[in-house]
Amino acid sequence: MKLSIQINRQYRKCVKQSQLRQAVAHTCTIARPDTAVELSLVITNQETIQQLNLEYRGIDHPTDVLAFSLTEQPDKDDPFITPPDGFNHLGEVVISYPQAIEQATEHGHIVEQELTILAVHGVLHLLGYDHDTSSSENKMRCLEERILNEIHGCRSTHKGNMKSVPRQAKSSE
Repeated sequence: MKLSIQINRQYRKCVKQSQLRQAVAHTCTIARPDTAVELSLVITNQETIQQLNLEYRGIDHPTDVLAFSLTEQPDKDDPFITPPDGFNHLGEVVISYPQAIEQATEHGHIVEQELTILAVHGVLHLLGYDHDTSSSENKMRCLEERILNEIHGCRSTHKGNMKSVPRQAKSSE
């Protein structure tokens, strides 16, 4: 597994990268044990996640976590080409640190636990899991609960309002 973690400067001292790495690695191992994957995890502020939520989902308010999949291609005529390096390039999970604080307080646990919950949830979306039907939601929730329980006995508190967001490759300008 290749994992890139980017943390907004103001939150770097608050976030334990090793815990996030463990959560992402365990999620990938349980959900896709035979697949070498690459993904990015971003911890950001409310303004950035609100802008992303508006740009990609048309919703003009902050959210807790967004998953930008490179495997779900919205434009089949212009697919994102991944390098032939043996890795399944999944995409990027973006988490709002202020939202994680708010939800941790609301659910009575520490922010590190909420970040773990959000990271697991986002990675499962990148791995193709969703909660758009009751059947797929049940499957995703059961797997999420199993992973969180194995990591450190925590349970999911995610409300299930997040969807995976396909993103076309864009050139950097």
